[in-house]
Amino acid sequence: MTQIVNGPGTPGVLLAGGLARRMGGGDKPMRQIGGRSILARAIGRLAPQCDGLLLSANGDPARFKDFGLPVLADTAENRPGPLAGILAALDWAAANRPEVSWVLSVAADCPFLPRDLVSRLYQALLGENAQLAVAASGGQSHPVIGLWSVGLRDELRHALVVEDIRKIDRWTARYKLATVSWPAEPLDPFFNANTMDDIAAAERLAELDGG
Repeated sequence: MTQIVNGPGTPGVLLAGGLARRMGGGDKPMRQIGGRSILARAIGRLAPQCDGLLLSANGDPARFKDFGLPVLADTAENRPGPLAGILAALDWAAANRPEVSWVLSVAADCPFLPRDLVSRLYQALLGENAQLAVAASGGQSHPVIGLWSVGLRDELRHALVVEDIRKIDRWTARYKLATVSWPAEPLDPFFNANTMDDIAAAERLAELDGG
């Protein structure tokens, strides 16, 4: 198989649309771990792997201005979850990067993303002749972290708007899906912070990740 380093010019979108109810509200990715925000850590991991980054978030985009990324609001009504953020990124790519065929999505509250994320997802797409690819670790799939075909955006829009499908795995079940697994020990690269206890755990894990 031909080795792909980071895929053919792939933009990445960081999905930051969660309401952080278990943390008392606010933007989870802006929480600090070891003196850096979770979002800054995620950007640091993705920037070398992607050809440009986007941020999917609703509300006032000015709160993210220091990161210097385009901020995409959901185009689907009623905030139907991460699929809406993925759709917004696919629509952005079709309008602004017509040469792009794929967009990577990740959760913006994952501070320890793997450095080989894009390359391994692409290798799985080619090796399995798949239509989509998602990540997994420790026997658990992470459907929000994956490669999405720009050519499927109209089908995704129909699923969201007409069929009211909101769970990612309900939609991906319609397509040939490659799942790529990473080891979860000593550090799960897809650890995400949902509670204040998770923030405390992430402080400890950051030491394993090199601080």
